[in-house]
Amino acid sequence: MAVVVIGGHSRSVGKTSVVAGLIAALPEYHWTALKITQYGHGVCSLKGESCHCATDDHSWAISEEKDRSGDSDTSRFLVAGAARALWVRTEQGRLAEAIPTIRRRIAESENAIVESNSILKFVRPDVYLTVLDPATADFKRSAQEFLDQADAVILHAPKKATDQAAWTGISLKPVAGRPLFQIHPPEYVTKEIVEFVRSRVLEARSLTPEA
Repeated sequence: MAVVVIGGHSRSVGKTSVVAGLIAALPEYHWTALKITQYGHGVCSLKGESCHCATDDHSWAISEEKDRSGDSDTSRFLVAGAARALWVRTEQGRLAEAIPTIRRRIAESENAIVESNSILKFVRPDVYLTVLDPATADFKRSAQEFLDQADAVILHAPKKATDQAAWTGISLKPVAGRPLFQIHPPEYVTKEIVEFVRSRVLEARSLTPEA
């Protein structure tokens, strides 16, 4: 099996769209798709709402998506053609507690695609792509931490040639020389991105010893 991880430097930069696009473009891999969400303190992982429950009881939760309306991110994964879609919610900083269950779910899969940066602390994927939008100033600490692990960068093309990156104090030297794929939303996955992921998945499978 192969594990693909899609991360990004902030919310709303297209991570979910990239995951859904790859699922749709590579249906032969029968993906299990996972979205990992880490909430701030005081938010219950069971319902994703403000809560005063004991954090030891509700520090993480995982649910399987069944709805195919496309209204939620995990529902979009099913609509795109995923075999299964799972939503993992954890309290900020407590992802480690959910990792044994996440690993089991991945092991049960034919191939897995995960939307997360922080999963890289615990799982070594066969492909890690990071989505960067220079127009979005926020740059998550997790995205900075794992930037040097990116196999390729998916970069939003500037709307104007003179546009400068909105983020400050961020160096892209860790990904210098890595493949860079420019996208023009609403197209988030290009033919080149699909072929890159396919080649890496095939390479990972070829290196896996037969049982």
